[in-house]
Amino acid sequence: MNQADRYAQLKETIQYHADRYYNQDNPEITDREYDELMMELRALEQEHPEFITPDSPSQRVGGSAKREAGVLVRHNVPMLSLQDVFSKEEVTEFVTDMQQQLENPEFVVEYKIDGLSLVLRYEDGLLKLAETRGDGINFGEDVTANAKVIKDVKKKLKEPLAYLEIRGEVYMTNEDFQKVNERQELAGKRTFANPRNCAAGTLRQLDTAVTKERGLSMFVFNIQQERGGAFETHTQGYEYLIRQGVRVIDDYRVCHTAQEVWDAICAIGENRGNLPYDIDGAVVKLNRIADRELLGATSKVPRWAVAYKYPPEEKTARILDIEVSVGRTGRITPTAVFEPVRLCGTSVSRATLHNQDFIDQLDVGIGDYVKVYKSGEIIPKIREVLKDRREPGVRRYQLPDTCPVCGTKTIREKDTADIRCPSPSCPSQVERRIINFVSRDAMDIKGFGTVYVEELVRRGFLKDIADIFVLKNHRSTLIEEGIIGKEKNTDKLLDAIEGAKTRDACQLLTGFGIPNVGKAAAKAVMKQFGTIERLSQASQEQLVEVQDIGEVSAGCIRSFFEDAANQKMLERLRAEGVNMARIGQEGESECLKGKTFVITGTLPGMDRKKAAELIEKNGGKVSGSVSKKTSFLLAGENAGSKLAKADELGVQVLSEQQLLEMIKG
Repeated sequence: MNQADRYAQLKETIQYHADRYYNQDNPEITDREYDELMMELRALEQEHPEFITPDSPSQRVGGSAKREAGVLVRHNVPMLSLQDVFSKEEVTEFVTDMQQQLENPEFVVEYKIDGLSLVLRYEDGLLKLAETRGDGINFGEDVTANAKVIKDVKKKLKEPLAYLEIRGEVYMTNEDFQKVNERQELAGKRTFANPRNCAAGTLRQLDTAVTKERGLSMFVFNIQQERGGAFETHTQGYEYLIRQGVRVIDDYRVCHTAQEVWDAICAIGENRGNLPYDIDGAVVKLNRIADRELLGATSKVPRWAVAYKYPPEEKTARILDIEVSVGRTGRITPTAVFEPVRLCGTSVSRATLHNQDFIDQLDVGIGDYVKVYKSGEIIPKIREVLKDRREPGVRRYQLPDTCPVCGTKTIREKDTADIRCPSPSCPSQVERRIINFVSRDAMDIKGFGTVYVEELVRRGFLKDIADIFVLKNHRSTLIEEGIIGKEKNTDKLLDAIEGAKTRDACQLLTGFGIPNVGKAAAKAVMKQFGTIERLSQASQEQLVEVQDIGEVSAGCIRSFFEDAANQKMLERLRAEGVNMARIGQEGESECLKGKTFVITGTLPGMDRKKAAELIEKNGGKVSGSVSKKTSFLLAGENAGSKLAKADELGVQVLSEQQLLEMIKG
């Protein structure tokens, strides 16, 4: 691949991951991996300035502004990002550069909180507006109502100024994050991946009661603009804010030399594991406001500050055991259990080893010493085995050739690294199949939590999916033994099960948990065949004719319906009156069939989710990124990089009105 092609590929990849991080609050890669992509992009731009275009990720700030929690508002002061540095040499270079340009500059070193940027505007001491970062340059979202229920946000200042605009980071402590996820799990809802994602989603909530319940926090890290205070330094501003009861960044330090700055960065790095919240680096900024104004900013970053990013934290641990679990499809997963180590503020003692190929690649065994880290400072992983510390007798681990739950001989899936238990009656598989079946993405049986499923399987009430719908026959026993609770709770769950009989067959098919057949594939298949009966009789050739169904998915569907145990289960579901037909939506059509859409920007009459549902309802497909296969780009306000990409590839751009006319036509 030549450098121009690599540059184009990097742009598209970075734009995709930036959208996942800033706009969807659901990143797929770690901060470190994203930083490495950006460094490679900037290196190519330095070598080939002719590559740089206005839509380059290096020329943009933040994500796009949305209207989910409120109206769009124009920034008074751009909410810029910071230039990242990764080494002592780069830090020293920044300090030296400042010393050459300024007279005896002072530096403030402080935590870089991992949260969501928020600006608060006060007029005569009263909070008037709270806005998110949005696109960083022009617009953010008005989230004033939600900001007012954050405990650290002051609605009134003791020493009012004519005007004060402060910027901070909304975050969630590890303790509050854990509480939120526990509530989500008990309610049968999806848990959040990390505190930042949870904080970002919470701040954009339409219901302020939810925002208040989740317990957001906020640190202020800068005075953006003020009239009436005349602060000469950043720290003077902090002293004023502290007097008002405003929380500013903990433990900030004033430094004068490169070594003092580096020592402060190292001290933060050593302490970050003890903090009750996540940080993703340390910020070095000039203290004197006059120095900042003299240097100014580029279109993307201020020239008077940098953010130091720490390398991923690693600890050495000894493998005490390797546990083996059986998943919903029978897949056997090994998990390393090691001496507890503290990483990124939490105690870690387990990490997945994925499969036998991964174990062989690491050459890991029980008793080995390993390097452990957290991917994205969230997911524990093993980086390497310390071979020089391997003790005599320690050997590479081999997965058992029989299922650890039911004793059935295991098999290795063709052309994969997966080893699985082939027995459909394996209790571990039964539990996970039923948990999947009752989940929100499938049959959505409210109140049917994991604890109930495990207990009902253990006591023999549930041996397959069909047993769910005959639990009503055991009502008196369930109440007597208190498995689900007393009479009220038991009847509530039984009513929810009865109501699930009328669900769309798309949900039923999703609930079967057929490998390689998720929600989207289930919808496409049921739209084609209409009923489970007709689908069960479809040939491999007929299945692969369905959009997005390939040979592998088709083979999995055929295997499911050819299995004698599954045929018996389907007969029992029919006998219990479970709906086996697709329920058509009013107004659906095939007018967009074969067309792939990408949605970007803020649409005037609907949000992106509604637009995607409308497109799919009329036979179209929605993708996340623009490519040569894209038929149309549906674009609203602040369309950004996807619009530039569509122009580059010659993809037709539609407005919301044009889409509606296309469907009507």
